[in-house]
Amino acid sequence: MRILLVEDDDLLAQAVARYLTKQNYVVDIATDGEVGWELVNVYNYDLILLDIVLPKLDGISLCRQLRQSGYQMLILLLTAKETKTDKVIGLDAGADDYVVKPFDFQELSARIRALLRRGNTSLPPVLEWGALRLDPSTCEVTYADIALNLTAKEFSLLDLFLRNNQRIFSRSAILDQLWSAEKDPPEENTIKSHIKSLRQKLKAAGATYDFIETVYGMGYRLKALDHEQGCPKPEPEIDLKQQQILLTAIAQERENFKAKVGSRIAVLKLAADALRRGTLDAQLRQKAEQEAHKLAGSLGSFGFPEGSLLANEIEDLFQTQKFISQAKCFYLDKLLMELQRELEKTPVEQTQNLLLVISNDQKVVEGLIKEAENQEIQIKVATNLTAAKSIIASLNPDVVLLDLDLEKDSLKLLIELSQRTLQLPMLIFTEQNNFSDACGGLRLRLEVARSGGRAFLQKSMPPNEILESVIQVLQQTRITKARIMIVDDDPQTLIVIQQSLEALGLTLKTLEDPCYFWDIMTEFSPDLLILDVEMPHINGIELCQVVRNDPYWKFLPVLFLVDNLSADIVEKIFANGADDCISKTAKNSQLITSILNRLKRTKSISCRKSQV
Repeated sequence: MRILLVEDDDLLAQAVARYLTKQNYVVDIATDGEVGWELVNVYNYDLILLDIVLPKLDGISLCRQLRQSGYQMLILLLTAKETKTDKVIGLDAGADDYVVKPFDFQELSARIRALLRRGNTSLPPVLEWGALRLDPSTCEVTYADIALNLTAKEFSLLDLFLRNNQRIFSRSAILDQLWSAEKDPPEENTIKSHIKSLRQKLKAAGATYDFIETVYGMGYRLKALDHEQGCPKPEPEIDLKQQQILLTAIAQERENFKAKVGSRIAVLKLAADALRRGTLDAQLRQKAEQEAHKLAGSLGSFGFPEGSLLANEIEDLFQTQKFISQAKCFYLDKLLMELQRELEKTPVEQTQNLLLVISNDQKVVEGLIKEAENQEIQIKVATNLTAAKSIIASLNPDVVLLDLDLEKDSLKLLIELSQRTLQLPMLIFTEQNNFSDACGGLRLRLEVARSGGRAFLQKSMPPNEILESVIQVLQQTRITKARIMIVDDDPQTLIVIQQSLEALGLTLKTLEDPCYFWDIMTEFSPDLLILDVEMPHINGIELCQVVRNDPYWKFLPVLFLVDNLSADIVEKIFANGADDCISKTAKNSQLITSILNRLKRTKSISCRKSQV
């Protein structure tokens, strides 16, 4: 299938194109709206990935122009800011869906697959032709359950014929469909070689006749089935090999991006220096704003979510402040310093939450998969316990939804997983008629609870309610894993904070005497450090300096509790490496919100610790 990516951020565009090419899409790139319009008039696209902020012709205008001209291909908007106005305007202009930058690569490809399924309602998600089976979502091809090891072009050829099983394709038409516009197409004889190789691989798998028929003088088409060929084959559980290929591709794109992003940071530093000297001209200011905008839209996609937030703040400074005060200059320097620190970290593994559904109830599973398209959840399905154990061992899902009616020994899997060192959150769901016997239903609930089940759900529940329960368990799991260390010489302050945070399930360590700080911190290994400013012997700012000077702990998030939020104190705190500060007189709810927001940004710290 052919995709047009209209994106002016070259680093992001090339990375997305390479990632989608790994999934056997043909991808063309346009760096502005006008080039995008020209390519649409030359090639037939199944889907357009369209950035909103583009030079020459913006994405909304291009989208509107396409629809007014009668083009019906699917359009997925890439919007840099998650604002309701941008979404409404984009959808009203004719877009089919949108993804907010920075996006997760796997989520983007899932949204593309979902759109393509909806846009081709007459086509099943899995393409079959007798005993031949092609699954676009896993890039797996089988004949009579025997896997075919196809090249990317062989896969694309077969996909093209299966989606257009009544059509004859000339060699030139195949070239137009399967080769990117920015690359020189091969000779037409190359098509003949690919088809010959594809035929040989099908024959080696046991095919009794040529699936691809030569129509002399015209081209090629899918050959009609023999009568006995029409038996469909069962769906495989999961293609672990393809999953690993895509994860490796994402990791490689992160490294490519990190190696090239320095030039953009250099532009921002140059603009900041000019601003401090009072020599920042309009051209450099605009360039800095553009580079910050691109970084805000891409850093999170490459494993630096905090970097995207920082770049967004830098963009706002250049965009909204015509005259930047000395205080704002200081804040800009702080943002750039934090951004540089962020890029020195190990990138966060950007994956969606993975839910393993263990069930053979097709109706329930399909409802969950459809609903998950609107959530940050990826679903894998196992139709038996053996397949489930294999997926758990290889992919380590974030949460499991187990159908208690699947097999007689389903509850044994729950007990087995609850005894693992790293417990896997599990939810149970079952038929409603299990509750016809009140005592029996209660005993079953009790057995599930004793075995480690987090929730007991009924299959009759709507899919969105089932997924809401899954999300609640995921959120609770993330919170309870967090470890917070608080250093304050006021015991009353420690008691108040401790009571508030322990109620959320967080693990805490409090310390009144900062003299024991280093030993306690290295032993406790916190995910977040909360410091008082004024303390005897060693104050909080000095402790922060010690943390920032240590190679291992220098990225630990530090939040300050401040009696007086005066400008000079705040400036001194941030200059010495603080991530955030809050007044001791703030409401308890404000303190909790600040702490939880800061914890959302600590995933990279946890990843780094697990690797050491």
